[in-house]
Amino acid sequence: MIECENLNQEEIIKELCLCNGLSYEVVGQEGSDFSKLEMFFSGYPRIVGLSLFPNLTSLTIVAQDIKEISGLETCALLKELWIAECCVEKIGGLEECRNLEKLYLYYNKISKIENLEKLTRLVVLWLNHNAIRNIEDLTNLTRLHCLKDLCLNDPQYKSNPVCLLCNYSTHVLYHLPFLQRLDTFDVSAKQIKELADTTTMKKIMYYNMRIKTIQRHLNEDLEKLKERKCKLQKLPEERIKLFSFAKKNLEWELAELKGSSKGHGDRSNNNKMSALEKSKNCEAVEEETSSQKKILTKLNALNDRVTFWNKKLDEIEAIYRIEVKQKKKSHGLLIPFLLIELETVGNIHFEEGTRADDWFNSCYELILSRFCTWDFKTYGITGVKVKRVIKVNNRILRLKFEEKFQKFLDNEDIHDSESYRKMLECLFYVFDPEVTVKKKHLLQILEKGFKESETSKLPLRKEAVILANSLSLCECPRIEFLQQKSKDEKKNSFEHELFRHGILLITKVFLGQSVQGHEPDSVSRANYPMVNSVCIPRKYLLNSVMRQRNCDCGFRQCKWFVFDHDLVLPEYIVELEYITMVKAHSLFSSFNNVILEESKKISEGSVLSQDLKFDDEVLKMEPRIKPRPKLISLDDKTILSIAKTNIYSHIVSLNLHGNSLSKLRDLSKLTGLRKLSISFNEFTCLDDVHHLYNLEYLDASHNHVITLEGFRGLMKLKHLDLSWNQLKKSGDEINMLCKHTTNLLTLDIHHNPWQKPATLRLSVIGRLKTLTHLDGLLISEEEAIAAMKFITGTKITQLSLLRYSSTKEEKPRILSIWPSAKILTQISKLGPHSHLSGNWYLKITALNLDGQHLFEITNLEKLENLKWASFSNNNITKMEGLESCIKLEELTLDGNCISKIEGISKMTKLTHLSMNNNLLTGLEKHTFDNMLHLHSLSLENNRITSLSGLQKVFTLIELYISNNYIALNQEIYSLKGLCNLVILDMYGNIVVWNQENYRLFVIFHLPELKALDGISIEPTETECAKDLFGGRLTSDMISERQGHSNFIQMQELNWTSSSIRTVDLIPIDQFRNVCNVNLQNNNLTSFSGLIYLPKVKVLCLNYNHIESIMPRQKPQTHLTNRQQLYQKVPSSGYGQQGTSKTNRDIMSSENLPPIMHSLEVLHLGYNGICNLIQLQLNRLRNLKFLFLQGNEISQVEGLDNLVVLQELVVDHNRIRAFNDSAFAKPSSLLALHLEENRLRELSKLQPLVKLEKLFLGYNKIQEMAELEKLDVISSLRELTVYGNPICRKTLHRHVLIFRLPNLQMLDGIPVNSDDRAKAEFHFSELQTKKNSFITVTSSPVDCGSFSHVKAPPIKITNVILPGGFSHYLGSNFALTPEIEDRKSKNAGIMANNPRSIHAEIAFRQLRGINISPSLLSQQNITTQNVYQGNQDEGRISGSNFPRSNRM
Repeated sequence: MIECENLNQEEIIKELCLCNGLSYEVVGQEGSDFSKLEMFFSGYPRIVGLSLFPNLTSLTIVAQDIKEISGLETCALLKELWIAECCVEKIGGLEECRNLEKLYLYYNKISKIENLEKLTRLVVLWLNHNAIRNIEDLTNLTRLHCLKDLCLNDPQYKSNPVCLLCNYSTHVLYHLPFLQRLDTFDVSAKQIKELADTTTMKKIMYYNMRIKTIQRHLNEDLEKLKERKCKLQKLPEERIKLFSFAKKNLEWELAELKGSSKGHGDRSNNNKMSALEKSKNCEAVEEETSSQKKILTKLNALNDRVTFWNKKLDEIEAIYRIEVKQKKKSHGLLIPFLLIELETVGNIHFEEGTRADDWFNSCYELILSRFCTWDFKTYGITGVKVKRVIKVNNRILRLKFEEKFQKFLDNEDIHDSESYRKMLECLFYVFDPEVTVKKKHLLQILEKGFKESETSKLPLRKEAVILANSLSLCECPRIEFLQQKSKDEKKNSFEHELFRHGILLITKVFLGQSVQGHEPDSVSRANYPMVNSVCIPRKYLLNSVMRQRNCDCGFRQCKWFVFDHDLVLPEYIVELEYITMVKAHSLFSSFNNVILEESKKISEGSVLSQDLKFDDEVLKMEPRIKPRPKLISLDDKTILSIAKTNIYSHIVSLNLHGNSLSKLRDLSKLTGLRKLSISFNEFTCLDDVHHLYNLEYLDASHNHVITLEGFRGLMKLKHLDLSWNQLKKSGDEINMLCKHTTNLLTLDIHHNPWQKPATLRLSVIGRLKTLTHLDGLLISEEEAIAAMKFITGTKITQLSLLRYSSTKEEKPRILSIWPSAKILTQISKLGPHSHLSGNWYLKITALNLDGQHLFEITNLEKLENLKWASFSNNNITKMEGLESCIKLEELTLDGNCISKIEGISKMTKLTHLSMNNNLLTGLEKHTFDNMLHLHSLSLENNRITSLSGLQKVFTLIELYISNNYIALNQEIYSLKGLCNLVILDMYGNIVVWNQENYRLFVIFHLPELKALDGISIEPTETECAKDLFGGRLTSDMISERQGHSNFIQMQELNWTSSSIRTVDLIPIDQFRNVCNVNLQNNNLTSFSGLIYLPKVKVLCLNYNHIESIMPRQKPQTHLTNRQQLYQKVPSSGYGQQGTSKTNRDIMSSENLPPIMHSLEVLHLGYNGICNLIQLQLNRLRNLKFLFLQGNEISQVEGLDNLVVLQELVVDHNRIRAFNDSAFAKPSSLLALHLEENRLRELSKLQPLVKLEKLFLGYNKIQEMAELEKLDVISSLRELTVYGNPICRKTLHRHVLIFRLPNLQMLDGIPVNSDDRAKAEFHFSELQTKKNSFITVTSSPVDCGSFSHVKAPPIKITNVILPGGFSHYLGSNFALTPEIEDRKSKNAGIMANNPRSIHAEIAFRQLRGINISPSLLSQQNITTQNVYQGNQDEGRISGSNFPRSNRM
């Protein structure tokens, strides 16, 4: 056989030589000259003979029958290897080819990437057209740092199945960042790599958020259980406290009796006493002895009751632990599911179902249909409840399943759909009943499928996957095993009830060719060679005869054995809970609920009513101790009275039990005090006992002690009782006891809310080495040794640094959310036996000391290159010891007792900081100012109240701060500057409940967010947030801009062009001094919250959408979106519409109360106002200046009550004439602006008896008779009529000058004495020629005097405020909106237009300057200059507010 093999090998080598032009005879001599060999097509079935070519650098083997790579051990110089189009099934045999640079293995049968880690120089790797399926195999290539060209998917060949998976390219590019070509494509561009990195980072952030959300939900459930437990324990604790109080009273009484009996005994020994006295003394002693016996009897009864209630507490604790265990188990799979999703880049996806999902309902019905009550009746089970269904979407297994399934169909040539459908079945996977379903085992099945190498006690599992179509065949063996196990162990606990909870795995199975079997033990491939599966009915599975039953389920129940593991696809995981005849013990449905009901009223039938009655009987036992008067404070007299002595130094024992003391004063004189009892008082600290240096016994139980700080100097103390207090910080308190109670023998600290209760006992025993008893239990020698060992491990030593560190320079490219320190130390630990060099400290880059029970961070001074560190789940109280680690990039301190973030200001490279589950109360203002690279900050489950310390962390991307004490919505504004923040979690903070529409509020103010509180933000939510909160001017916004919240001194509010549509300034009292408001160019529809500002004098609301001062309620019909918004925010005015004309009379008759009593100047220009009555301006009774230019007003009305109005501007409106109600009452109006309207007549102006200025330019006045109607206004001093049709003739000027004797200015030109003379001359001529028409141009006087007078060439479209108004408003008041260019068609301004002299008077009077109209009239030239100056700006400049208190 060997000769045959050698002969065959010789033939192969001959073929090799022949194909490469080499003579076989001289190959031994000339083989070393060959560096390249090629073998194509056939003739080379095995790789042999290469030892003859020691200098071989290139080997090409194509289209051969090679099944494995071998024979390359001597090819150490090989650089290029082609083994293509062969039958290679596994990568191997390349260990010695360490110089290999190019490896081509395409078109083979390779299913896994492996055994390449030693090819460190590999540059090119082609594996296309193979059978590589798992995406995890691709991560094996990360060790090949020189790899530049990778091909798994070539268009000319068939692709690997892995290339069909989701995110395949992204996964490869992320893990192989130095790759230049992938699947024949150039991927060297920087943008491609960055895109892959960014996409992956987003995925990691997303899954990190999801996992944190699951952890938060678990913590919430556990917290609810804890609250429930505390409620259940309330009654037992109250009873224990009651009995403890009674016990201490009796012990006090007993001590006093023993003291008195000792006194009697001393006196009876006195020989001088008479017989009668001795007799009386004996009687007293006997009586005291009897009392002592009664007290002892009652004490024993009280102790029994305390024991009883302590047992109840233990029962509740046991149930609580079972519930916690079950909750954790229920949530235990969810986090691994998400990690699998992340690691497989979404190719394995888990989806939790609800009633809204069809597949959930299908699973639910399937389980109910395959549950038979008769099968479970033996175990006391009456029904089944589905708690959760999770759908498994494994794309990797599904592709394999479909491939084999299709291959089977092709081979069998099945065309009948009915036959095909029968071969597919939904079956339950049968777990090993004697082995608890391990999480790891279940996850392996879901991820990898049912592998043939699956380990189990059942030998058949290696041959086939065991399945069943009935719940009883899956679950009954498990339930029976657990119940029997519980009986055998005779546990008196609640753990035997765990059988109630089960897990089902529903699979999709292709049964293929199936036959029925009879004996389960005989099922194997050897016995059934030609079939895919074997079915065994229930009747062959049970040893005993089937029980009598009223159903035929048993005849349909079968077990299936499927030989091909790939044809069983896991699809659903179902969590079940069985309903039993005996109700389950639960914190929510157990007998302990009786305890809660007792606090209301004890019923006769209650389980505990007899016990409570027995308690009362015990308390009523003789002797009954009379209550002593409670002391609130101590003084000398009280102390001496209690001690029953007159000398302080004689006081050895002092009992202050059962008072209301909170301080211990005047005890410094008790230098001889050895025993002190202060139980059942109100103490919060014990710093008043430090001077009692002889104290040996101290009972401070049943108080409110929160700290032992100040507890010092008690070196002789031997017995200390601190039970039933509020101590939390175990590390700090143990340190205090170590320093100041060095001789302590017994210590009782139970029933305190310790933060780390699990390790408390070991910590105390290990630190307080003199202790003999702790919490009433004797400390054994074994326990003391274990405690010493525990304490030794709580310090950072050289050994622990070596054991838990790594020297990796680069952060691994692994898809995981765990801290880098944890990942690195798991991948490559330095190890305790590592070879140490002198600078080994400097090599450490990662340190993972999680769960080492550390009390402090020490011995890290030399770790200068430490980048990644984790100290989670320890007892660390301060952030000390990290000062030298300035290169830290990630720091994790979760689960400690740290109360302040400090000592990290020099860690400028920090990118991730996690301090969840600590005692942080705040974030110092400048703590994070130097953190220029901080991307992720996690501070969950602390006591933080403010976020102001995060204002300058501009690089922050993720912020987790759930379950803290953040209450004010202003804290959200501290995050507005963090433009990179995309994930925020504030769940569980007070602000979530305090802030109405909290989620929309945060989304609106932080528009860059992508996820909030673990839920992605949808575009619809963003739109809703804009609708609800957009345009709200609030106190928070103002304080954000000002930098403070003190609005008392603010006088001016300037907020233009900000899309404001409502004003909500709360509390309004803070804005009581605001007098000037400018909200120009916004979206206000009403005055909104401005009406509550009491001192506002000037209000500018130009360029808004004002419809009314107050929003009007509309009848509730079908509501639009805006109207629904108006219901939520009533002050917005949204949803309001103009009322119909028929309602105007009703509105005008309303007797509405006046508002805004201080308002004097109101600007409502360009608001689209069409109805003045609807505005309700009559309510502004003290208004003096009203500007309504640029609206749609057609009637002047609704101004009757404005009795002090001095100037009215209605330029650029639609007024045609004045109705009767326009100026119905005598008015105090001094100036009226009516330019650019549609006036044709000037009737009904008689009430304007004080009018001095009237501007009528650019109207439609045609008749001279209309101008003559102005005669009734005898006080008129200034008038403009240019731009009217009547001005085409110059005659109007003479007429007006003649008819208005007080006129001083006409059309912007002063009227002098010459003008009056000419007008009188003209008028006299007109009188002589009544019946003739004389044109103005034919008059020689006209030609001579007025030939140069022309109408002003420019329109006046809106009011130009005088310089005095600017002076009044200040230098920074903006009245010109940014959209002025849009309004430019209305912006023409006459250069010489002194048309508001009286406005100047008014404004200057507001400033306290009294200027007479005559003085201003004489200075009209100055006024003209002011208007000329404003012409360039269009309107008054927006910089006229005084600088003080400016927004």
